[in-house]
Amino acid sequence: MDKRFTDIINLIKQARYNAIKAVNAELINLYWNIGEYISKRVESSEWGQSVVKELAVHIQRNEPEIKGFSDKNLWRMKQFYEAYKDFPKLSTLLREISWSHNLAIFSRCKTEEERGFYLRMSVKENYSVRELDRQISASLFERTMIGKAKLSTLPREIKANITNTFKDSYVLEFLNLPEHHKESDIQKGLIKQMKNFILELGRDFLFIDEEYKVQVGNSDFYIDLLFFHRGLQCLVAFELKADRFQPDHLGQINFYLEALDRDVRKPHENPSIGILLCKGKDSEVVEYALSRSLSPTMVSEYQTQLPDKKLLQQKLHEIFENSDTEDI
Repeated sequence: MDKRFTDIINLIKQARYNAIKAVNAELINLYWNIGEYISKRVESSEWGQSVVKELAVHIQRNEPEIKGFSDKNLWRMKQFYEAYKDFPKLSTLLREISWSHNLAIFSRCKTEEERGFYLRMSVKENYSVRELDRQISASLFERTMIGKAKLSTLPREIKANITNTFKDSYVLEFLNLPEHHKESDIQKGLIKQMKNFILELGRDFLFIDEEYKVQVGNSDFYIDLLFFHRGLQCLVAFELKADRFQPDHLGQINFYLEALDRDVRKPHENPSIGILLCKGKDSEVVEYALSRSLSPTMVSEYQTQLPDKKLLQQKLHEIFENSDTEDI
């Protein structure tokens, strides 16, 4: 492409993007206003289900070029308005994502906190509808909230927003791993499914390499997976373990972090962070093992199937209850 015209091309693309955003915002405003109108008519007993159906037929008969206003969709607009009418803080986010995204969130999420979480994540991570649906199915909200409660003191001190970066558990159902598998199976699977893995990690993670070589003395060592995180401005080393966490795993990841910081990290970058991704872990063992560790290391577990959402919700409820008790 002729570089003389790059600025013009960028102006055109930006204008198109702004136009699409403006059209989407107007569409969401329209659905909100229709939902509000129907809701108030139903609330005052002026309208019933039959009237909404009559409205849909009327639109189809008299304005056939106008699509998307079946009685089912009109009721969804009513539900959309009723889901958010008491939460004005979320109104801006509603207009930054498509109707399909909004539909997935307000129909599948039941609390203000959960809806707000997925609205913010959809804007931040630019999820497709399919990606958003997968994250809701994978209970990203519950896992993130539980992970925040479990984060050790040291990682919290590294960076204030680290709690929004790393998870206590990762769901790798897309690998289709058998019950008994090797670390090499996880690694090969993640490389083949890197797009899905980045979705699970977050889009700020940039993949650098697998089996990343660090040389110390006359010996070569290999880090399973190495990433760079744009937001935290640091290298992130993943070590994969096909068994439960053992304290001696820390020695290996700490050694890798020291090698990265001495020989690979650039002067403007923050200290490297290590993630031990294990098949399972005992939280008390992890706490003891990390209590004297000076390296920014986290121990997370992976699941090979989508988690039980009800079980996670119960666990999250218990954490909040215990937290409230401790505050009293």
